[in-house]
Amino acid sequence: MPSYKSVRPVPFSAAEMFALVADVEQYPQFLPLCENLSVLTREAGPDGTSTIVATMTIGYKAIRESFTTRVSLDPEHRSIIVRHQDGPFKRLENVWGFRPRGEAACDVDFAIDYAFRSPVLGLLMGAVFESAFRRFAEAFEQRAAVVYGVRPPATHTATT
Repeated sequence: MPSYKSVRPVPFSAAEMFALVADVEQYPQFLPLCENLSVLTREAGPDGTSTIVATMTIGYKAIRESFTTRVSLDPEHRSIIVRHQDGPFKRLENVWGFRPRGEAACDVDFAIDYAFRSPVLGLLMGAVFESAFRRFAEAFEQRAAVVYGVRPPATHTATT
C-alpha cells in the first residue's frame, strides 16, 4: 500500500495555501502529471465547508488515466480531504493540513495513501506517482510564489 507524507514550511499564510490547494481548476497549469481537471459538482455546506466532485486526467508518456474524486474543503480547520470515487484506483485518499507559523507562513502537511486496481498499472505508474507526489508540495509552493509573489523561503523539514 503506497503512501507518502510530507511537512513543508512555506512563506505563505495558512489561508493563502488553503485557497491555492482548494482552487482545483488551476491544477493543470502547474501540477505534475495533471493534464486536465473538470469540476462536476460544487456544493456549499451550512457550516462553511464545501464539497467538490472533480475528474482529473493524468498522463505520463503514452499512458492516460482519468479518475473522479470528492474533495472536502474545511476552511475553518484548514483541511482538505480528497477521496477516490471512480477510476483506476482501488483506494486513493490524500489529506492536506495548513498550520500557521505566525501570520505570513505556515506548515503544509500532505499525506497520500493509494492503491491501483490493476497490478499492471501499479507497476507501470507506481514509480512515476511516487516521484510526482514528492514534487507536489514543491509545485504548490512554486505556484504560491506566482500567485502571491516571491517571498524569502521558510525553513524546510524532512519528508517520509
